[in-house]
Amino acid sequence: MSKLTIVPANEASWADLQAIFSVREASRCLCQRFKVEGWIWRDSTLDQRTAALRSQTAAPETSGLVAYLDGEPVAWVAVEPRVAYPKLRTLRVPWSGREEDKDDEGVWSVTCFVVRKGYRGRGLTYELARAVVPYARERGARALEAYAMLTQPGKEITWGELHVGAVQVFEEAGFTEVCRPTLRRVIMRVEFGP
Repeated sequence: MSKLTIVPANEASWADLQAIFSVREASRCLCQRFKVEGWIWRDSTLDQRTAALRSQTAAPETSGLVAYLDGEPVAWVAVEPRVAYPKLRTLRVPWSGREEDKDDEGVWSVTCFVVRKGYRGRGLTYELARAVVPYARERGARALEAYAMLTQPGKEITWGELHVGAVQVFEEAGFTEVCRPTLRRVIMRVEFGP
């Protein structure tokens, strides 16, 4: 029986994070897509994104959670106050059909999952989605939201598209649908109260 452990990223070593982010699709972005201001995250260099991720994950208020399977680093989820993602302010998906204070520090966001090859298909994103709920609540979040991908039976979606997580992953973690700003994106949310 495998043992799964999930810890805040500042409790993981940099080597463990590098192992997770060695996944081809994640090794370029390094979870900076919504962090880097400007036109696109590619306006920054790989060295800048690497340094940013290292700093963000080591901070006392770390930027995500790391999953270990039998002691091996296998997956990551980005979760922080929504204001920590300046690029979200300028995108249509998070705000379409909603009137909400973009500067509300009480709302947190789940923006990215990374699962190492060889460990996919084991339900790790489901486990991480369940873990972010108490993690955000215990740190003072009033609400937690995600920008999930709607999958369709028989229609293939690449891993890169699913980095935001699938709707069913968040449903099983207790999130509910807020709105559908596009045909493939669903805003999901958990309310914790005042």
